Formats: sequence, structure tokens, C-alpha cells
Amino acid sequence: MSETRPKLRAELEGIPTYVPGRPAAAGGPVAYKLSSNENPYPPLPGVMETVMAAAASFNRYPDLACTALIGELSERFGVPLSHLATGTGSVGVAQQLIQATAGPGDEVIYAWRSFEAYPIITQISGAASVRVPLTPGDVHDLDAMADAITDRTRLIFVCNPNNPTGTVVRRAELERFLDRVPGDVLVVLDEAYREFIRDPEVPDGVELYRERPNVCVLRTFSKAYGLAGLRVGFAIAHEPVAAALRKTAVPFGVSHLAQEAAIASLRAEDALLGRVGSLVCERKRVVDALRAQGWTVPETQANFVWLRLGERTVEFARACEQAGVVIRPFAGEGVRVTVGETEANDIFLKAAEGFRKEL
Repeated sequence: MSETRPKLRAELEGIPTYVPGRPAAAGGPVAYKLSSNENPYPPLPGVMETVMAAAASFNRYPDLACTALIGELSERFGVPLSHLATGTGSVGVAQQLIQATAGPGDEVIYAWRSFEAYPIITQISGAASVRVPLTPGDVHDLDAMADAITDRTRLIFVCNPNNPTGTVVRRAELERFLDRVPGDVLVVLDEAYREFIRDPEVPDGVELYRERPNVCVLRTFSKAYGLAGLRVGFAIAHEPVAAALRKTAVPFGVSHLAQEAAIASLRAEDALLGRVGSLVCERKRVVDALRAQGWTVPETQANFVWLRLGERTVEFARACEQAGVVIRPFAGEGVRVTVGETEANDIFLKAAEGFRKEL
């Protein structure tokens, strides 16, 4: 048998692996999963019934163009149909954006630490990552990101709120940054956690996109809407970018069930706002309790909190797991902890208090 192997792209060598949040162990001591920023609530009213009805036809291909969903989104956000594109979660759309803009010899800029998929999807495209460190307060350093732009820059990600720190960039600094970015460089405002923002100084990316052809906004149904398992996200961008996204999309990538669930979720906005409001209240309770314990907690506008622990990160995550909650450690840096059910949050806070006393 020949020892020759198929030739694969060199860019895939050493590519980082996406690390999902660990699930709670069945039958073990862990009772709650606070590692993936999931919504702890069940589907919104009417969504389950809609999905069950749609399941009767999953022997057929879904609507390739997501026509009904695009129509709902167009009305909801007041944007032209041609300015919308869908994908398998916002991360799927993000990968399409890089495919459409960057390749070998090009550069993609993003803050670090930020969403861990950015380096993966950048390397897959063959482009080079330019990572700009966060400020000491764990916020995007937009001045440094603007300084990092070269004639090779094709795309810039601004994760707002930032995953995993929960921090935000506000209107004045973001607009000043956008003014510095050349018009031929695409700026992607990744707003996966937009619904959890309560700071009035954080701009809605959709408003910024309207006057700036090089701004694209990413949104998802995975977080606030609670459809993480169905994988549906979307982008709002001007026609050339949106058209490129449709060209790079995986055909039939967004299932019929996902499309119908997303439409039903959009129509249950009152219930959505109530649930998000409850999680925001829990977020405040968790942050206040952690600070009372002596932890330094960055201001978060997402549905999670960030604790810098350095070399004790894994040890802290292990202590939480032993107490009954799984959280998301980033070895050597810190942990991200989802704001979940009250009971889960209480277990986490108790574990954090015990660990803090040992420091």
C-alpha cells in the first residue's frame, strides 16, 4: 500500500481547536452548566409548537433563501431585504465574511482576548491574525486597533459586548474608531449579546451601519432567544457585503426548523424582553455578590461575568465543578461564568466565596 497521503492546505497546520463549554455530567455531582452562555429558559411561547409542526416536513429541503425569516428581520430592523443574510449562527456568518474578504497575504484584526472562533476562522481562510491586547480593564483598545491597520487589512472584528469579558465600547469611542478605518476595510460589529445591554452609551450597531457602507452587524438567535441548538444567525450589511455573504453561504445551511423557530421567537418579543430583564437582574445580583466577596469584576453588559485568575484559573474551575456548576476556564487567564438559573448562580457564588477565602 502506498505511503503517499492526500495533500492538505498548510494553513490547517497548528490551527487552534474551538473549545465548547463542558456540559453538566449526567449522574455526577455537577448539576448546572454555566459554561456556554446559554439561555436557561425553555423556548419562548409558541416556538415549540411551531417547531413540532415544521418537523412534519423535514424530509424536504429548507428554503434556501430563508425568505420568510428575511422578511421578518427586514420589518423588525427597518432594513432592505437585500441588506440581510443568514447563516448557521453568527459564527457561521463570521466565517462567511472572512471567506468573502480575506485570504493568504491579508490580515484580520481583532482584540485579544475576544471570541475564540476569530483566530480559527481567520487561519482557515489563510489570512493572518493581528491580535490587539485588551486594555488593563479588559476593554477593546480601539486606538491600538486603528494603529494596527495596514494596507493588508481586510476585516476588523469588534465584539460588543466582548466575549469573554462582557465589557463594551461606547458610542463616542466607537464612532471615533470608525472614522479612522479606511472605507475599503470591513468592520464587523459582533453583537451576539446585544439584548442584554443596559448601558445607554453603547450604540446599536444597526444605527451605525446605516450611514457607513463598510460596517456589518452580526446578530444571533442562540443567546437571548434561546435557540442555540438550532444554529441560526444573521448579518445586516450594505448590498455588496450581504450579496457576498449569500454567495459564501453553505446551501440549505439554516434548517427549516431553525427558520420557523426564529420567526416564532421574533413574534414573542414581549416574553423575550421579560426573560432578558430577569437575567439582567440576576447579573447584577451576581456581580454585586462577587464584588462584596472581594473579587475584581469588570462591568459586564452580557449574560456572563469574567474573573481574572491567572495561574489559578483551572483550580478555580475545578472547585466550581466539585460544588456543582461547570464554568468556562481559559487556562492561565481567567474564567467566564454564565448567568443562569438562580439556583445555579447561588452554587457558583458559594464556591467563589470559599475559594476567595483561601487566596
